[in-house]
Amino acid sequence: MPELPEVETTMRGIIPHVKQQTIAKVIVRQYQLRWPIPTDIQQILLGKTIIHIERMGKYLLLKTHSGAIIIHLGMSGNLRILAEECLPNKHDHVDLVFHNNKVLRFTDPRRFGAFLWVEGDPGNHCLLKNLGIEPLTKGFSSKYLWLRAQNRVMPIKSFLMDSKIVTGIGNIYATEALFEAGIYPAVPAKSVSIERLDKLVKSIKEILRCAIKQGGTTLKDFINSDGKPGYFSNQLKAYGRDGLPCVVCHSTLQLMQIGQRSTVYCNRCQT
Repeated sequence: MPELPEVETTMRGIIPHVKQQTIAKVIVRQYQLRWPIPTDIQQILLGKTIIHIERMGKYLLLKTHSGAIIIHLGMSGNLRILAEECLPNKHDHVDLVFHNNKVLRFTDPRRFGAFLWVEGDPGNHCLLKNLGIEPLTKGFSSKYLWLRAQNRVMPIKSFLMDSKIVTGIGNIYATEALFEAGIYPAVPAKSVSIERLDKLVKSIKEILRCAIKQGGTTLKDFINSDGKPGYFSNQLKAYGRDGLPCVVCHSTLQLMQIGQRSTVYCNRCQT
């Protein structure tokens, strides 16, 4: 699933082509995504100008003067900029055609994504209003996590992936950050000291910034807005490496399930 760095990379890729552009045509080929696309979206968006693009967690907001398009890439989605209209492939569900003839194409093979419209402030939308803190902000700190972790018996990995606590951290980056911080993924959140949380916060921020700089993590079904994959996967130390030697101690990395998600860890380095 595209996580915060992939969504941030996509946002940065489309901004130069979409910002201050007016929508001339909307083509919807498939309305049934995770949440159905509004049936009147063509009429709603026609003639609207994209004045600002921003990211909230894993959501992209294409803002206009009267509301915003909310896009979620789901498990396998992507956005691409096309120089002109061209024939779609099977999973190309939505095209926004602008007056400059460029096309923003939304592709989602598994149809777990979203392409929605909200009037007014998008922050009030039910998908966005309860999102937790952004992990790359100053407010995301060891003190913040420690306060939220009080009496929480859920595993620290699940705690990090709870979008109501911190938004945008998925399986890949939670796995990597816990490895870097030397924290066992299944330990109850309430048991992690503020000193260890401080190290964890620093690891999260460093890993996310590095992944954004390098274009996100390459997944088999993710490409960024210019059609090129990211390269951060070359630096993954834990995620997807079960059965391989730990890069620190050389013991074999282990695999377990936490919250129905595969979790790779080192039973020597992570305690």
